[in-house]
Amino acid sequence: MRKKNNWTCFLLILAGIVLGGFIGSLFPDSWVNFGQTFGLTSPFILDLGILSVTFGLTIRITIGSIIGIFAAIVIYRFI
Repeated sequence: MRKKNNWTCFLLILAGIVLGGFIGSLFPDSWVNFGQTFGLTSPFILDLGILSVTFGLTIRITIGSIIGIFAAIVIYRFI
């Protein structure tokens, strides 16, 4: 029996999130695109005089991305 790689699972879950979000954006008025957004709505700017750094992070979780995560886990179990 082959040992499963954790990186494979991580990459499959990321691909499931991206594909689920893409499918949700294809149907903007559907239940697949229903979700919640978390994070900073406006970026945080740190100005040090000679260096200016902008921080910002927004995560959008939709029903499509959750379906993509479950599909990735099922695919991973069959690999």
